[in-house]
Amino acid sequence: MADTASLKTRFTLCFISLFLCFFHGKSSSWLNNEENEVVMVQSRRQDWPRRCDFSVGKWVYDQSYPLYDSNCPYLSTAVSCQRNGRPDSGYEKWKWKPNGCSLPRFDALKFLGKMRRKTIMLVGDSIMRNQWESLVCLVQGVIPTGHKKVTYNGLSMAFHALDFETSIEFSWAPLLVELKKGPQNKRILHLDLIEENARYWRGVDVLVFDSAHWWTHSDQWSSWDYYMEGKSLYKNMNPMIAYKKGLTTWAKWIDLNLEPRKTRVIFRSMSPRHNRQNGWKCYNQKTPLEFFSHPHVPEQVLVLKEVLRRMTFPVYLHDITTMSAFRRDGHPSVYRRALNQAQRQHPREFSSDCSHWCLPGVPDIWNEMLSALL
Repeated sequence: MADTASLKTRFTLCFISLFLCFFHGKSSSWLNNEENEVVMVQSRRQDWPRRCDFSVGKWVYDQSYPLYDSNCPYLSTAVSCQRNGRPDSGYEKWKWKPNGCSLPRFDALKFLGKMRRKTIMLVGDSIMRNQWESLVCLVQGVIPTGHKKVTYNGLSMAFHALDFETSIEFSWAPLLVELKKGPQNKRILHLDLIEENARYWRGVDVLVFDSAHWWTHSDQWSSWDYYMEGKSLYKNMNPMIAYKKGLTTWAKWIDLNLEPRKTRVIFRSMSPRHNRQNGWKCYNQKTPLEFFSHPHVPEQVLVLKEVLRRMTFPVYLHDITTMSAFRRDGHPSVYRRALNQAQRQHPREFSSDCSHWCLPGVPDIWNEMLSALL
């Protein structure tokens, strides 16, 4: 009798275990902890094991890179450094080697297979557009002509892989929160309003965000005249306090409106600039930095981590800041526009862009990481 009861108990426990395994199986959730190859700094459960921290490692020269041709038709002029006359191409041939593990080489068919019948949206500023162009160029080469297209809606755009029913979209929202025209045509940054931008994020399978650079533009380049919170108007505010308020509005929207089992959310950290010496810090650089004498974590990254920790929705922090800071050689500098032979003899007559990235180049590695995260 006791043996029979014991068998019944074991059978019941076994059935419950199988039920739970099925209910929490891979098909029901993006966020199956046992399946993830890497868990980055995350908002809710900081005790998750870190199987591989992709953000710590070194740059290794690899002749098999880049992963696509510099004549990719989806590259904008400002990042097409080879077409614009940049004489060196070594910056295209560096891959990132994390400490203690390997970063899988980007596989376009595998990525499209994972994203079949799904939409991935990159949301942010022009550097996120930089990353979107990289991702589109990484996948488009395996798709036959006539089976892919790009659609535009104002400053936003989408690449469609028709056979896979996959969309790779870019949505322009450099501040995430709303920037509106007010009385007397004054530009007002609403720190607690976001729906005008966020309405496009509903129903998307994978959301990748960034927002940092626009918050620290100097007065001369600032995109707004006033801050507004509730009914209070402010002419001046500490940029990092404003940034935290804006990110908190974003975080609350994510917590209240998205469901982790349906949407994967990733926040890419700040892309570093090499703008010292009036933008000439990156000009004529041909190799990455080997080390930092004084490692520096931008305040924006610290604020972002603080906001993410308070969220209930599991947001992955894709930390590219330090690894990219080594790559002083990766920016367009004067080759943000096409220069003929005569103009190249007098490069300092032109402005130097040390914020965006040549493509092929550094954002391709960000996307290798992104693919591994998915």
